[in-house]
Amino acid sequence: MATSVVQFRIDDDLKEQATEIYEKLGLDFSTAMRIFLKRSVAVRGLPFGMTLSDEEFASDTEVIKLSASLMDKNERVYKELAK
Repeated sequence: MATSVVQFRIDDDLKEQATEIYEKLGLDFSTAMRIFLKRSVAVRGLPFGMTLSDEEFASDTEVIKLSASLMDKNERVYKELAK
């Protein structure tokens, strides 16, 4: 399988914040991006809902709990994507 190098510009703070979250989930940044792309292909769109909300952002703990919950629910899909 041939591979491609993908480069994109991103704000340093955003990358640092995302990397910190991914590391807590046991992922590095590249793996998280690969999962995002594979999941996008699997669902034929963005792998999350796009909504507007007046509520405040969730805390890190809530985000981690939600991520773990979603990963549990989609364990079969993630295992398939990891092949």
